[in-house]
Amino acid sequence: MLTHFVLPPPQTAPPTVRIIHSGHACNVEEERHTERVYTIREGETLELTCLVTGHPRPQIRWTKTAGSVSDRFQDSSVFNETLHIAKIQRTQGGRYYCKAENGLGSPAIKSIRVDVYYLDDPVVTVHQSIGEAKEQFYYERTVFLRCVANSNPPVRYSWHRGREVLTQGSDKGVEIYEPFFTQGETKILKLKNLRPQDYANYSCIASVRNVCGIPDRSVIFRLTNKTASPSIKLLVEDPIVVNPGQTVSLVCITTGGEPPPILTWVSSNDSLPQRSVVKGGTLTLPAITSDEAGVYSCVASNNVGNPAKKSTTIVVRALKKGRFWITPDPYHNDDHIQIGREVKISCQVEATPPEELTFSWLKNGRALRSSERMVITQTDPDISPGTTNLDIIDLKFTDFGTYTCVAALKGGGIPEISIDVNISSTTVPPNLTVPRGKSPLVAREGDTVELECLVSGKPKPIILWSRADKEAPMPDGSMQMESYDGVLRIVNVSREMTGSYRCQTSQYNGFNVKPREAIVELIVQYPPTVEPVFMEMRQGLGRPVVMTCRVLRAHPSRVLRFEWLLSNRLLHAGAFDTQRDETEYTIRSLNRDGWGEYTCNVINEAGAGKCTFQVTGKAYPPEFYYDTYNPLWQNRPRVYGFKLQWTQMNPNAVDRIVAYRLGIRQMGLQRWWEQEIPVDGTINKGELMTHNLTELIKPESYEVRLTPITRFGEGDSAIRIVTYSGKQFHCSFEEEPICMFTQDKNDDFDWTRHSAATRDTKYTPNTGPSGDHSGSKQGFYMYIETSRPRKEGDQARLISPFFNVAPKNPYGITNPPAYCFGFFYHMYGKHIGTLNAFLKQKGQTASEGLVWSLSGNQGDRWKQAKVSIHPTSSFQVVLQGIRGPGIEGDIAIDDITLEEGECRDPPPNLSAKALSTSCHIWLLCVTLVLTLLEGQR
Repeated sequence: MLTHFVLPPPQTAPPTVRIIHSGHACNVEEERHTERVYTIREGETLELTCLVTGHPRPQIRWTKTAGSVSDRFQDSSVFNETLHIAKIQRTQGGRYYCKAENGLGSPAIKSIRVDVYYLDDPVVTVHQSIGEAKEQFYYERTVFLRCVANSNPPVRYSWHRGREVLTQGSDKGVEIYEPFFTQGETKILKLKNLRPQDYANYSCIASVRNVCGIPDRSVIFRLTNKTASPSIKLLVEDPIVVNPGQTVSLVCITTGGEPPPILTWVSSNDSLPQRSVVKGGTLTLPAITSDEAGVYSCVASNNVGNPAKKSTTIVVRALKKGRFWITPDPYHNDDHIQIGREVKISCQVEATPPEELTFSWLKNGRALRSSERMVITQTDPDISPGTTNLDIIDLKFTDFGTYTCVAALKGGGIPEISIDVNISSTTVPPNLTVPRGKSPLVAREGDTVELECLVSGKPKPIILWSRADKEAPMPDGSMQMESYDGVLRIVNVSREMTGSYRCQTSQYNGFNVKPREAIVELIVQYPPTVEPVFMEMRQGLGRPVVMTCRVLRAHPSRVLRFEWLLSNRLLHAGAFDTQRDETEYTIRSLNRDGWGEYTCNVINEAGAGKCTFQVTGKAYPPEFYYDTYNPLWQNRPRVYGFKLQWTQMNPNAVDRIVAYRLGIRQMGLQRWWEQEIPVDGTINKGELMTHNLTELIKPESYEVRLTPITRFGEGDSAIRIVTYSGKQFHCSFEEEPICMFTQDKNDDFDWTRHSAATRDTKYTPNTGPSGDHSGSKQGFYMYIETSRPRKEGDQARLISPFFNVAPKNPYGITNPPAYCFGFFYHMYGKHIGTLNAFLKQKGQTASEGLVWSLSGNQGDRWKQAKVSIHPTSSFQVVLQGIRGPGIEGDIAIDDITLEEGECRDPPPNLSAKALSTSCHIWLLCVTLVLTLLEGQR
């Protein structure tokens, strides 16, 4: 049977938004109806929930702006109902926005300002000034005590001397003032011309006046005639020169200061080495490395005057990077080595410390000493550090051979570096050329390319590669890349690498002559980059379809041609119009043959860019609506019906939906039972459709599949699970909209849906559950938040959906049927109030009937309540939480059930007084009294 109707406009509605808070607010102020300020103490849990209405269900997004480009916080926005920040920090305060949109009307936006309150411990620093008074022979000594504490809201300070409260004007020798530049953050106590009574204990108390429950903080400073700023001494040399691997200990001692100073170590490398050990004033660096060299400082502070600081430099010995170059005849413009001319061999290393560097020279393995014709010099370390030269004057044939320069450090412990340089008649200067056909070099994007410069000469120099056309990094990110064979290899070349590359000789490991260089051109071709890469286009028969493929970039930019295909069948081809940068294909009237995959290839010399369009008449999937939770009993035992409700996504995008194919199967079985649900007329956006599922057997679960059908055929399906458990109705509050329960609009406040994972019970200790009924911290339950602004006696009421009464025969109700209403409750805390359960019947003129009641602390555990009810018409159950005398009174409920038949073991939780005052239905009263008497027996 099809029930297909259009609901009135409230079923399709634009979104509305309301922000509610849980977690640990100190206060929530409503200002001018639009500004809401939520104050919270640093370190507590911020939890804001966005309650929305509207259909289709709106998408919810939390941001820290109203939606501008800078729409970011905590790396990204939060796309769900609840914004949760555990242990909030002061930097996370600000304005938070909740935005809901469902495509109807304008998005709904609400905001709330979060103010994080904190108070740090105050710090007192002491300074003194000594000035010579004119025409007198004594010194006036004035002391300033300065108190600072970071806080929000602004802090207030008070000074005490011992137990005496100091105020401005109370003591002629005391002045209390706030420097203008501190904007009230600092309170200075000035002691003029110290007197004996001024030597005392001074305490500075910082207060934010218990805002957010933040207590006052204080600090004490003892001022004596010995109070003095710190002084220290380093028991080490400066600098300290060590070999790598040594253990270094730095010792710092205090030589003065009252109170005794505290010693700390800092390094010029931002932080101390990870393996360093600090014990008192001693810093130990085990197995030191070159990276750990630097300046180390000992700092002493006692909050009197300025901290004292002493530093030493640790130098770790090292030798690295040995290089050489040959300078043929420095006095003649000749790049070749010739007999009778002069030759200079230069050798360079990097040494730490440079002043310990020593060089020696060998010829063919024998020591070489400086002479008139073989002049050995070491250049000034300040000008050219770590360099030695061997000048061979009036070169002779016998001078050809292998020369070795040996670099060493005086301190020893570091291996020497030896560099061999061969001088012979075959030693020739370098030359660079680009091989034929290697420039310009044309490559495809993604290829591996080799840029090549032929290098000749002996010794063969290192080749440096760099960009010649622009200041841009090389493929490895550096500005220059070295090559020993003249080849620059680039893997996976990209379009950004197109351009001119310079290869040139380096002066190191070669000749010190004017650099040789050559240019290689690289051209990287790539196929057109197009958009869209893929697009699904849904359209009905007889309607036009326009597909556009746009070229974003290509090289060569002269695009040769385009072609449109449908399933590899050529539709249209031609030359690409470079003026438009796009090509278009139009179907004026879509027919059945026009459905399929269209491809547009835009082709240049490097390949093709491809746009793909999937043209289909497939309908969008339906969207299941929140089904009512009315159990629909049928006349046979264990057989039930279920009202399935849905709306259609974008019903007008394709042809009219003529029917739905409904498939249903019992979970665990393979066979699907299918039927068609015909549709009369056109479906409107947001229109609610219903269909009764019958013959559902308890306690089975069923998979339901709903597929729209148009002239195209089947559209996208939507699938859901329908579960009939042993309990006819079961709600564990795991999902919105909380099983169709509603908040009573006439109560004082609302129940809150929450989970222990997002609720920090430390804020109100000894209250509230640490998990849901199943023990899960991620599971949800409902609870009443009794913190401010709630007051004693305030009530929150949660109302169930209507339940139909199951007829026992086709002729109506003769005997009221019995149902067992059950739920779990958690009532823990010294201020617990009352939890009541009422039966509310449709058409009854009398007020609700109280069926269950319990008050006071029941311990930190979940307990179950069960009560038999006997309604005579459609009914609702109401759960009422009443706030007790204080904030430690949160009441929670979970796992509400309703099943046929009397309760087997109803806990006797209803007092006789509640029975006598609340029995409005005679038959219900008799049943409850009998149940209690049975339980007491």
